[in-house]
This record gives sequence, structure tokens and C-alpha cells, in this order.
Amino acid sequence: MKNPELTLHDLHGEALEPWLEGLGKLRIAVFREYPYLYDGTLEYEMDYLKTYVRSAESLVVIVADADNKVVGATTCLPLRDEGPEFQEPFLKAGVAVNEVCYFGESILPPHLRGQGLGKEFFARREAHAQRLGFAYTAFCAVDRPDDHPSKPSGYRPLTEFWLAQGYQKQPQMQATFIWKEIGEESESPKTLTFWMKSWKS
Repeated sequence: MKNPELTLHDLHGEALEPWLEGLGKLRIAVFREYPYLYDGTLEYEMDYLKTYVRSAESLVVIVADADNKVVGATTCLPLRDEGPEFQEPFLKAGVAVNEVCYFGESILPPHLRGQGLGKEFFARREAHAQRLGFAYTAFCAVDRPDDHPSKPSGYRPLTEFWLAQGYQKQPQMQATFIWKEIGEESESPKTLTFWMKSWKS
């Protein structure tokens, strides 16, 4: 990734605090797009992101532009520091929570995609997980049918990219999360499936 106008900051725990509002606004903007179609609020975002502030072993990589505005980010933290709804699929699968570093999200606006930041995000999070001695890294992605009415023409899922990074889909490991989707009058449940990578030799 070579863009002299961008600066990447590796932040842990409370160091994220000054960036919370910018990160929350970026999440709302990017996750409004398909496939999440998230109709979010900054109030909820600020509360959600405190999970990373409270975790001393979290890593949030902030991409800032020349004006120090948040224009990209990726997050991870020990799964033991996440909520029970994240942990339950691993416990059911017989995977110890203490062995997993959970990757929260990678968010970039369209004009910054395809420049190598996605790979850099994985590399930094994986290096962090290995430093902390985790046996697995994992993330989840929302499930949408191929014929979803909001799927844009020419949409390309990230499946091939994730496979290229060494991750395998775990169809038996799913979680249900609730959020308000664009066009919905109220929140509704959505199913997300986990992807994992083993670091065991």
C-alpha cells in the first residue's frame, strides 16, 4: 500500500478513545452498503466501540487522511473480550475462547479499495494475534441469498479474497445478530457465518 496522503495508526485499548466518533461515522457510512444495509446510529456505534477501548489487547488500525480524518479502519481483539453472542459458536464447536483472536471488521470507502489496504489489514491483525500467541484467527460475515433484491449489479463478494488469505468458511459456526436494515421499520435478526484460520504448526 503506497499512498503518501494516508497514515496508518496501530492503536490498543484506551488509545482508541480520541478516534471513536470518526470511526463510528465511517462504520455507519460503509455498512449502509450491501451486504449489511445497516441503518445505524452514532450513539450505538460509540457504545459498541467501547469494547475495543476496554480491551487492553485489542488492535484497531486507523487509516487517516492528510486532514487526520478517519477514512479506513480494521479491528480485532481477544475473543474472550467479546460478548457471549460472539463466543457461543466457538464453544459449541469445541474451540476454546482463549485460543481465538476475533477480527471485527475491515472498512474502507469505495475509492480506497483495491490499493492493498485489505491485505495490510489482515497482515497487521494476524501479526498482533501471533504476538499474543493465539491458535486461531476468525471473523464472521453476513449471509445473503444470491438473489437478494438489494444486491447491486456487478457486486463481487469477498469470498475469493478471504480464501486467498488462508481462511476457511465454517458453515456449522453461525451467530445471529440484530440490527435495523435500510427500509425496515424495526430491527430484525440476521445470520452471520464464521471463517477461521489455524496458526497451529
